[in-house]
Amino acid sequence: MRNEVRLSGSGGQGLILAGIILAEAAIRDGHEVVQTQSYGPEARGGASRAEVIIADEPIDYPRVGVPDVVLVMSQEACNKYAESVKPGGIVIVDETSVKTVPTVEGARVVLLPITDIARHEVGRQVTANMVALGALVGTAGLVSLEAAERALGDRVPRGTEDVNLKAFRLGIERAREAAGRT
Repeated sequence: MRNEVRLSGSGGQGLILAGIILAEAAIRDGHEVVQTQSYGPEARGGASRAEVIIADEPIDYPRVGVPDVVLVMSQEACNKYAESVKPGGIVIVDETSVKTVPTVEGARVVLLPITDIARHEVGRQVTANMVALGALVGTAGLVSLEAAERALGDRVPRGTEDVNLKAFRLGIERAREAAGRT
């Protein structure tokens, strides 16, 4: 088994942290993992991308080629990466920020108002990355919920564990509801 994941959006959305948490959860589950990241020189607003490879065997090539799962949190990221998903893969789209989604042949597209969920249901827009991570975990099932929650608790800033866990769980719940509609 080898699963490749690309999380993409804008700087300041916390996608690097979400990628680190996903990678750490996979390690806790006993998988081989590589996590890479790239971002523009801007502190906020530039392109941001985290990539995670989760495998059962040693990873000999540490780059994502054709991802199994793509998360897009901005229109620019959607335009650039949505169609890069593997046939049979999953594209998770933050429909709060992405207004035009290309047709992605052979992939399952999950549309969720990720940023709106963070803003209105969690009460803190800054938790959109944890809503997104929950949606990814709930949709793709690449790591156990227990490992993801433990990694989240270890990685988010002290004092924010509860609100981030709430956001993560809402992401899982909304993704599962969306899957029931498709």
